[in-house]
Amino acid sequence: MSDLSQIVKAYDVRGTVPDQWDERVAAALGAAFTEVLNSSGEPGEAVLIAHDMRASGPGLAAAFAAGVRARGRSVIELGLGSTDMLYYASGSLGLPGAMFTASHNPAQYNGIKMCRSGARPIGQDSGLAEIRDRAQALLDSGEPGPAGEPTAPAERRDLLPDYAAHLRKLVDLSTIRPLKVVVDAGNGMGGYTVPTVLGDAALPALPLEIVPLYFELDGTFPNHEANPLDPANLVDLQRAVVEHGAEIGLAFDGDADRCFVVDERGEPVSPSAITALVAARELAKHPGSTVIHNLITSSAVPEIIREHGGEPVVSRVGHSFIKAEMARTNAIFGGEHSAHYYFRDFWFADTGMLAAMHTLAALGEQSQPLSVLAGEYERYVASGEINSTVADQGAKLAEVRAAYPDAEVDELDGLTLRFPDGAWFNLRASNTEPLLRLNVEAPTRERMTSLRDEVLDRVRR
Repeated sequence: MSDLSQIVKAYDVRGTVPDQWDERVAAALGAAFTEVLNSSGEPGEAVLIAHDMRASGPGLAAAFAAGVRARGRSVIELGLGSTDMLYYASGSLGLPGAMFTASHNPAQYNGIKMCRSGARPIGQDSGLAEIRDRAQALLDSGEPGPAGEPTAPAERRDLLPDYAAHLRKLVDLSTIRPLKVVVDAGNGMGGYTVPTVLGDAALPALPLEIVPLYFELDGTFPNHEANPLDPANLVDLQRAVVEHGAEIGLAFDGDADRCFVVDERGEPVSPSAITALVAARELAKHPGSTVIHNLITSSAVPEIIREHGGEPVVSRVGHSFIKAEMARTNAIFGGEHSAHYYFRDFWFADTGMLAAMHTLAALGEQSQPLSVLAGEYERYVASGEINSTVADQGAKLAEVRAAYPDAEVDELDGLTLRFPDGAWFNLRASNTEPLLRLNVEAPTRERMTSLRDEVLDRVRR
């Protein structure tokens, strides 16, 4: 019997197939999702469903669709898609949706990201816990088909061209200088969306020469994990950018909702720098607007937002917190250290493709190489996220805090300590594992290294 508490996480469903969940579970989740939509008066009579390139995706999506249809809502099957393409569909059509993906997780995993109409996220506190409990009750009933027979209709629709056209309207790349761009899709959904968004013959030609890496859709990830947050998975892109003499490299994760950037030297550009760069562009269009950043992004981000006339607002780490803050403040843009980027004109949802297009536009609208352009937004030295296994997270956080009695303390998300010289670190507990995650930033590499090693010594002692 499936225990849904093992696979229903804070923001989505995620687990191994078929041992942790299967098509029977998917059908129960589809029925429960629809029951929650119906009971809360969610508008629209249909549910949008898409899936990524994983082998288990079509079967799980079809079973979920059957559960939806058994509860009286019709289904619009989008087939293959990126997560941000599902958000586009939800926003433009005003319908709730479900995206079958496990993002950057290994091949045996799959999951579901669910949203209400207008791409509004569903998390534990906004319906996911109720969906879990309703689905668990259906599974526990012992019925072989826990959702019942489908009664509402289903139709198939291809929204990839509309998604591409919408993004082209938001960022005009038609007049930039010619750029050679290496794109590493990691055998994920970027290999499906990039050719249409940046090179579709049905749309006006762009001055971009795309050099594709691993565009073949393959949920076994034969070349490397589709997780650009791990430096090991950027090596092929870095090499290809230098070998091809490209101006920029882009790497997408498995469901293509995150995008990482590499400069012409093959050096990674930090997501904080991309956040600041895109914020400056958006503030030029909407002066005085609010921009959200999470507390792990560089101190340069709020500085640059203020310098461009914007109002920075800090958020906890995690897309549900960012999206909630964006909705509350009507923020124009939001960025995270993990390379999730959120846009008001994309229904406050995250889209790696739109962030990539902004970066291409910024690069192509001036003559300097990306290393110089990005350098304007890189002011400090960061450690990146470092994980440590800790038995008692709370006790260790208290111990670290006590070791720095003179530091400025912020407990918005874990423990953030700031020092007079501009150095800071954040230490926060993982929601799902016995880990503490450390991020350190300082004005110089020497100071960052010293503080990083000092804190790690205390954490791991």
